[in-house]
Amino acid sequence: MEQEQNPWKTISGKLVYDNPWINLTEYQVITPAGTPGIYGKVHFKNIAIGVIAIDKEGDTYLVGQYRFPLNEYSWEIPEGGCPEGTDYLASAKRELKEETGLEAKNWTELLRMHVSNSVSDELAVVYVAQDLIAGEAEPEDTEKLTIKKLPFETVLQWVMEGKITDSISVAAILKWQLIQSKMPLK
Repeated sequence: MEQEQNPWKTISGKLVYDNPWINLTEYQVITPAGTPGIYGKVHFKNIAIGVIAIDKEGDTYLVGQYRFPLNEYSWEIPEGGCPEGTDYLASAKRELKEETGLEAKNWTELLRMHVSNSVSDELAVVYVAQDLIAGEAEPEDTEKLTIKKLPFETVLQWVMEGKITDSISVAAILKWQLIQSKMPLK
């Protein structure tokens, strides 16, 4: 695939905000049109990790929690952060165990995606976990979680009805459905 040249020119950058999870840099730029401008970039210090856990019956697990930035409750696949430089799969295994108590014998990478590439560099990596082993959840102090085991068809319907709106969950659920339906991709 041919890579296009970067039409943006960076004049300077200034760190505006920094915490353990993100930082925000404001750049003075020359836009692709050749005019001066500014651009803000949110850098995520973790890779977003997601897991679709599928059991022998074809059921999957959702995690419900109140999301502070949205000011509303959200149903999602198990998700969490993978610190930069850490193994993605090891982080996925940790997150699944923490949030649901589940462990899995079989793991397959399902997708990689940039979550909001107009303002951030956040990368998400999602796995499918199969051949599950039940255990006790170990949520973090910042998490008050509800776990639901549902038929995958119900989870897919929740995406189609807008009951699941988390972008990583939506993309992963739809891609898994396409793979399972053996729909030819052109």
